[in-house]
Amino acid sequence: MLPAMIPDLLLADLDRAQSLYAKRFRPAKVGRGNNQSRVQEVRRDHIAWLDPLDDQLINWFSWTEALRQLLNQRLFLGLWDFECHFARYRRGDFYAKHLDAFRDTDIRRVSLVVYLNESWVVEAGGELVLYPQGVAPITVEPHRGTVVLFLSERIPHEVRPARRQRYSVAGWFRRNTNIGGAIDPSR
Repeated sequence: MLPAMIPDLLLADLDRAQSLYAKRFRPAKVGRGNNQSRVQEVRRDHIAWLDPLDDQLINWFSWTEALRQLLNQRLFLGLWDFECHFARYRRGDFYAKHLDAFRDTDIRRVSLVVYLNESWVVEAGGELVLYPQGVAPITVEPHRGTVVLFLSERIPHEVRPARRQRYSVAGWFRRNTNIGGAIDPSR
C-alpha cells in the first residue's frame, strides 16, 4: 500500500469531469461481462466509468500513464493499461470486504483510489479498510487528494458505510493478457 497526495491540478480536472459525468452514475454491480449483478448486501455504491479519450481528463490519464510507467520501472510489474470510474457513496452506502481481482483472471494487478471529498471529518465514515496478510488492518480516511495504491489480488479491503455523500476515483492497472500468445509448434 502506498498513500500519497494527488496534485491540485488533477483534482480540479476530476471535479470538472465529475460534474459532467453526474448523469452517467449507475448502481454498481459485482462480477463482469454477462455475469454482472446488483447485490446490495455486497455493495451499494454508484459508478460512472471514465473515458480515456475525454478531453476533460487528458491530465488525469497522463498522470496515471506516468504512474504506470514508474511502477513498471521500479517494481517490474508488467502493467499494460489502466481503467477507472468515479464512485459515489450516498449515506449508508458501503462495499463489503472483497478483492479487486476476478475469479477467472488475474488481469488486475494494482488498485488505485483517489478521494475527492472536501472537508471530510471522521464522523462521516466511508473509510477504506485494507487487510494485508500478517499485519493489522489499515484504515484510510477519505480526505480530498489522498491516493492509495495496493495489490489487487492480494489485499482484501472494504469501504465502511458512509454517513454523508463520498466521492472517489477507483481504478486498476492491468496486465496484458495477450503476451505470450499461442505456442509455435515448430519450435
